[in-house]
Amino acid sequence: MERLRRTMMFVPGSNPGMLRDAPLYGADSVMFDLEDSVSLNEKDSARLLVHTALKTIDYGETETVVRINALDAGGADDIEAVVLAGVDVIRLPKTDSAQDIIDAEAIIERVEKENDIEVGRTGMMAAIESATGVLNAREIAHASDRLIGIALGAEDYVTNMKTKRSPDGSELFFARSFILHAARDAGIAALDTVYSDVDNEAGLAHEVEIIKQLGFDGKSVINPRQIPIINRIYQPSEADILNAKEVIWGIREAESRGSGVISVNGKMVDKPIVDRAQRTIALAKAAGLISEEDI
Repeated sequence: MERLRRTMMFVPGSNPGMLRDAPLYGADSVMFDLEDSVSLNEKDSARLLVHTALKTIDYGETETVVRINALDAGGADDIEAVVLAGVDVIRLPKTDSAQDIIDAEAIIERVEKENDIEVGRTGMMAAIESATGVLNAREIAHASDRLIGIALGAEDYVTNMKTKRSPDGSELFFARSFILHAARDAGIAALDTVYSDVDNEAGLAHEVEIIKQLGFDGKSVINPRQIPIINRIYQPSEADILNAKEVIWGIREAESRGSGVISVNGKMVDKPIVDRAQRTIALAKAAGLISEEDI
């Protein structure tokens, strides 16, 4: 089953308390940041803190992600530290081309081979934060089998586009659509940008409704208070859950009959409907609306 990534929460790599408490926030993924949230004179200590946290703290089922620095600004050292610590995914900042992915992957693979770590164990994710990156999103998304997703970083993107964020997000529509299509073409996740006005819960909810309707898997977040709002919006309705259950039961009935034809309420069910039902069930389980026994 595909991993859910409704929420990917930024955690400053220089904050020991937040590194310790990260499993408690309820995010599907926690992203320890070694880049923008860490001052230059704290880079080395933050790298060590994150390495130690990954080695010693049990994050359970929560996916661990580390946003590294640019490769020419300490990123290679970041990669070595977090690969050795067993991070699930490395997030590359400001990805403009497929070559950025290829260069980072070469370092990851070298560290894995030199330390008897299974080659390919460490996933990658690309943050796209410029017009160049958006236009190269398809090539970026296909650059490595390690890529689990691509994400929009809107603050740098709107600056690059000589504009600013607006309540309706019209300035992001092209970038969101292009990145989303690139992700779907490559069969990987698409994550939306952060919503920086932490106190504007209505604004956050409105933006999440938009990106959910577009088809994004989830959203990067900067505050734990944003997580339940996003999870609630991604929560399927009772009618959606019932329909999904009927599809799953239809699959089981067809399998028991040795038939490849699935029928629900007298109607044929094709693969897109099955895929949608399986995602609905996964979202319902994550929201605590159903259990394994219910299906």
